[in-house]
Amino acid sequence: MAVPTYATPLERIWHYTYLVMCGLILFFLIAPIVVIIPLSFNAEPYFTFTDKMRSFDPEGYSLRWYRSLLTFGMQNPDATGSAFWSDAWANAKWVQAAKNSIIIGFFATLIATGLGTLAALGLSRPEMPLRRAIMATLISPMIVPLIITATGMFFFYSNPCELLGMIGLPTNCGRLAGTYLGVILAHATLGIPFVIITVTATLVGFDQSLNRAAASLGANPRTTFFRVTMPLILPGVISGALFAFVTSFDEVVAVLFIAGPDQQTIPRQMWNGIREQISPAILAVATILVLFSIALLASVELLRRRSERIRGITPH
Repeated sequence: MAVPTYATPLERIWHYTYLVMCGLILFFLIAPIVVIIPLSFNAEPYFTFTDKMRSFDPEGYSLRWYRSLLTFGMQNPDATGSAFWSDAWANAKWVQAAKNSIIIGFFATLIATGLGTLAALGLSRPEMPLRRAIMATLISPMIVPLIITATGMFFFYSNPCELLGMIGLPTNCGRLAGTYLGVILAHATLGIPFVIITVTATLVGFDQSLNRAAASLGANPRTTFFRVTMPLILPGVISGALFAFVTSFDEVVAVLFIAGPDQQTIPRQMWNGIREQISPAILAVATILVLFSIALLASVELLRRRSERIRGITPH
């Protein structure tokens, strides 16, 4: 933004100082991410910039770590015997982790979006009693330290029917810990607050007279919701769903407590890789996740602008 012609010298100095401060803060925030991306193209199995990379020698850069993720047994193309099977086993774990992340994230997003949207619709009604208390309870997974939430989930999912024993009901209904359903429900619990916040923000500017007009024309509540309310709040619902999916895709603490050996996700596999076998393939995965997150954030921004245009906040 240009400095106005009527600005004083002091205002001009502050303007440029402010821009420099913003640039330094932005650099501080994105520097760790920017460093990861070139390191993922390192031709050597190191986590540091080699001499060839610093001199921009093409031989210092390679796609070998991306190929190791996408091609079976190619983490080391020259490997034979036990080394080949070690690379193939490592690659198979990454593929399984990616499948688990997508499956768990998809179903967790569906549950979080459905329940979060219903909760936001109810909390948006002025006649709803104890709205503030209910809202604080529903978004508590965002506020309470995640290690505490994950610990509570572990003990609850280990025997979810134990609470029924307090009222004399059977308690042998199985366990959710170590199952796909348990991990999905845990991720849905962590994603619901994001859906509630985004949908509630969309409903703040919603004109309730539209629902009354639809009812006066003979539409029942179901028709009113799908024909009037849902199209207007859809950008907020999709934005909340994207945030819920990203939360599930990046979650590692709850997975450490609840998931079993068959429910390893990409963040958990990265955690295992750092602890057990450090490989630049982790940097390749991190780069892919960064690009994936950027794409999702761009989608959220486009949806936000569309929502503002629909509600008349910004011109077309």
